[in-house]
Amino acid sequence: MSNRVNLYVAGVCTLAAALIAAVSSVDSAFSLSSVSSVAVLAVLAIAAEALTFLMPHATRGSVAYIAYLAGVLIAPGTASVVAVMLVKSAVEILQRKDWSKRLFNVAQHGVSICLATLVYLSLGGQALGALGNSSLSHMTALAGVPAFAAIAVSTVANTLLVVGVVAISKGQSLLQVFRDVKLPMIGNDLLASPVVFLFAWVFVAFGSIAAACLWVPILGLRQLNKTNVQLAQMNRDLLQLMVKSIEARDPYTSGHSRRVQEYATIIARGLKLSENEVDRISQAALLHDVGKIHEKYHPILTKPDRLTPDEWALMKEHPVDGANLVSTMTHLRHLIPAIRHHHENWDGTGYPDMIAGELIPLAARIIAVADTIDAMTSERPYRPGLSPEQVRAELVRCRGRQFDPVIADRVLSSDVWSKIFPSSTEPVTGPLRLVRTERVAV
Repeated sequence: MSNRVNLYVAGVCTLAAALIAAVSSVDSAFSLSSVSSVAVLAVLAIAAEALTFLMPHATRGSVAYIAYLAGVLIAPGTASVVAVMLVKSAVEILQRKDWSKRLFNVAQHGVSICLATLVYLSLGGQALGALGNSSLSHMTALAGVPAFAAIAVSTVANTLLVVGVVAISKGQSLLQVFRDVKLPMIGNDLLASPVVFLFAWVFVAFGSIAAACLWVPILGLRQLNKTNVQLAQMNRDLLQLMVKSIEARDPYTSGHSRRVQEYATIIARGLKLSENEVDRISQAALLHDVGKIHEKYHPILTKPDRLTPDEWALMKEHPVDGANLVSTMTHLRHLIPAIRHHHENWDGTGYPDMIAGELIPLAARIIAVADTIDAMTSERPYRPGLSPEQVRAELVRCRGRQFDPVIADRVLSSDVWSKIFPSSTEPVTGPLRLVRTERVAV
């Protein structure tokens, strides 16, 4: 691992040690009842840890946190913290991972559990194990607010620590890693508080056997979530495989679709679209050239020279071919308009349907700009790639003709432009060599 990651892990370990000491100072005594309760919860947690599932960026998901946090509510203090640390340590020892990953996983659980314990106790939360056979309403009245606050703090701490280490190790933004790692689990996080509290109440009111019986459907819920996450990941992998197979035919556009996806995502967020809309546009951008997978395009894609008029006419069929191909995939049919119309022009001179203005789907208008930016900046045998200043000049020239003027203006704004061209400067004055953007955008 990099030095930055090692420093981050060292910092988390130091924080965990400090928080453990803080918890011990608040509650340093072990009671027999608390030890027996957390021991049972530890066994249930081990069963959940054995059924973890892989998530994006090599992170893992598990419902063991329900048992960990229930321990905080049932026996808040040193006993529950030590139990979590011991379980995580045992699990990590059995895993074939880098030592930094093992340390981080143990430490970040220690941080989140200690914070939950301290918040719970500071807000007046009582050990539910000492309340006996109380009703759910009575227990909620006594400890509901501290419990929900403690669970929320633990969830936020866990999220920030995991997203932070992944972002540093991958060299990606915190926001992007959050979308990849935590958004698939957002439903679980929202259900965490009531599920943890209900499980803790069952454990206290009806005993460990009843809690163990409830643990079975909880593990089943984990299996359902695992299936959903894996299916989503499989779909993403299949789309990437399809795109790579297309680009393998054209040595001059390798990575084109993924770059267009990146630019389209930046533009969509710059337009303040919802995250669901951004995700749909991102998918459509990745697949915008999927029609080129047809064999009839192979001679054209491998041709190093400029296209003849007949070849141009054939190439203009790829948006329709792409839309027809995507129409055969039920879960991707919502992408058809964006794929079919990504070569339409704002003034109605594009193809295949020559529609104009806002009749062109918004996703297609965004992809058109992103597609052209990548085409202009890519090296070709018959021309070098354009500089950011030349791209800016082209966007200005074609604003209101080829491109939606609102989208073009948003792209040219400093915040969006700096994300597409991180190292670019303001445009220079002087003559610029312009190109036929309709050609390079294909």
